[in-house]
Amino acid sequence: MAAMIFKAVGDGRPYPDHGHVTAKDWVDVPPRQVRLDELVTTKRTLDLDHLLAEDSTFFGDLFAHVVEYQSVLYLEDGLHRAVRAALQQRPVLHARVLVLR
Repeated sequence: MAAMIFKAVGDGRPYPDHGHVTAKDWVDVPPRQVRLDELVTTKRTLDLDHLLAEDSTFFGDLFAHVVEYQSVLYLEDGLHRAVRAALQQRPVLHARVLVLR
């Protein structure tokens, strides 16, 4: 059985709108480590140019954005960071995790 990078690959956000739109909205959410294999992506596509760009995280938040909803961790923003971490054989990603109740 092949190892999986993510728990699942989703398409869209199955959780309610949380109002965190900009990086400034996320700044008060403390970052923590999350395992890649516990994440469900909210995007199915990956832009290879963006993945390979050295400055792709230069603008915006340094941390990925994850939403925890009904005990599932959804990777809302940071798919390219997560794939880069996997390519570097790092099993964890630093992310801001917003918990929705």
